[in-house]
Amino acid sequence: MANENRAEGATRETPVYYDGFQLAETRRTLPIALLRSREAVMELFRPMLRKYDVTEQQWRVIRVLFEAGSLDASKLAEAACVLPPSLTRILKALETRSLIVVSKDPADRRHTIVQLSDEGKALIRTASKDSVAIYNEIEALLGRDRIQALLNDLEFVLDTLSERAKSEDGPGAAA
Repeated sequence: MANENRAEGATRETPVYYDGFQLAETRRTLPIALLRSREAVMELFRPMLRKYDVTEQQWRVIRVLFEAGSLDASKLAEAACVLPPSLTRILKALETRSLIVVSKDPADRRHTIVQLSDEGKALIRTASKDSVAIYNEIEALLGRDRIQALLNDLEFVLDTLSERAKSEDGPGAAA
């Protein structure tokens, strides 16, 4: 049975056109390829996260705090790739488990400062052994050079698209 959404005469091997523009197969689009790659990588890390009873978002927050020391909540949300409303929920959960300490910025009481507690530091030191083993497995499969090239390429994509977004939002940008 033919796919009803496919252009007449188009097969899996032939390009699909919409208003004169060729559409790539979904699996070969950048957004889908990035999502599928992320899922493949995270499948390796999820057992570790379950072992330590943390979510992916909680782990990102813990990792960022371990690297940064203490951070303002808004900077933490950005660095951990977490939306601010989600961060509020995550911080409550981590604080309940005594993994973080949340306080008001003495210089500006409107700002919240977050840092790892001793328990949070102990968790990441313990879990990092498992994390390193997973990274080593990925490196053995893909190769160190390929991983470094991929990370460099992804940084280039992010930097380039971020600059594009900034220039569009800058002075004189259309509303």
